[in-house]
Amino acid sequence: MSDARAFWIVAPGRGEIRDEALRPPGEGEAAVETLASGISRGTESLVFTGRVPPSQHDAMRCPMQEGGFDFPVKYGYSAVGRVTAGPEALTGKRVFCLAPHQTRLVVPLGLLSVVPDAVPAPRAVLAANMETAVNIAWDAAALPGERVLVVGAGVVGLLAAFLIARIPGVSLAVIDPDAGKARVAAALGLTLLAPEEAMGDADLIVHASGAPEGLRFALAHAAFEARIVEASWFGDKPVPLPLGEAFHSRRLRLISSQVGHIGGAMRGRRSYAERMALALSLLDDARLDALLDGPSAFDDLPATMARLAAAPGVLCHVVRHRHEA
Repeated sequence: MSDARAFWIVAPGRGEIRDEALRPPGEGEAAVETLASGISRGTESLVFTGRVPPSQHDAMRCPMQEGGFDFPVKYGYSAVGRVTAGPEALTGKRVFCLAPHQTRLVVPLGLLSVVPDAVPAPRAVLAANMETAVNIAWDAAALPGERVLVVGAGVVGLLAAFLIARIPGVSLAVIDPDAGKARVAAALGLTLLAPEEAMGDADLIVHASGAPEGLRFALAHAAFEARIVEASWFGDKPVPLPLGEAFHSRRLRLISSQVGHIGGAMRGRRSYAERMALALSLLDDARLDALLDGPSAFDDLPATMARLAAAPGVLCHVVRHRHEA
């Protein structure tokens, strides 16, 4: 048995570091020493503050989660590490896995994805968010020449905009009331506008603000037969919508995008492993470092998570487990 340390949420708004006992990896497993992990502020803040509704407890489980959302729970899904024991072909390689914040892990091989050499470990923690953005882009199915709005300049919204803006002829703007995010948007080659500056009659709107008023804004700015891709997850928050106004006369389409299934026309054509490999390859772009916050030390996680839960402007926070990260 060998020791590890893990971050557990023990009550709403309270976390602690606990010692863990690890067994050696068995058949079909590998031992991984974590280099860095990422905090996806939106979802992890909902978990940290106890706002996962009981109806979603099963749907929200992560592959290596321990405990439950009624606490205590060990939760997280953006870990990058180095394989220290397992198949010879993987030993010594850097890998990404959907795992909680823990210094050492024993992971099923099916959950490991090799990180490209050109992608540094801190940036690789964006893989889960990039995978979500890829899925949103597949669900959105943007066409050349479309007018596109992305509402919400969080990590997922900015990554989705970063991908969709590459389609030839697309006119795209990111909408967010926080003017401080203009610098990050510009680093990604994107234009950030305040809500009052937004164009009307968008052909495609991706909503990723996590706020009900953002979705209402999307409905108000959609063109005839426009598509609105809902990429936010609201936890236990009710979302009242004005579906009795122009929603029907404009024949608007409200589409849910969730990363648990392959999106759009790619379902049945790409596997989960292929989607993750694509996401990791797309991280080979230094501009994406603008999305990273931190790093902070692993031992500081209880205080860091409490701070981030109360700091809506933070993007992807990097937790450093080893100095080489």
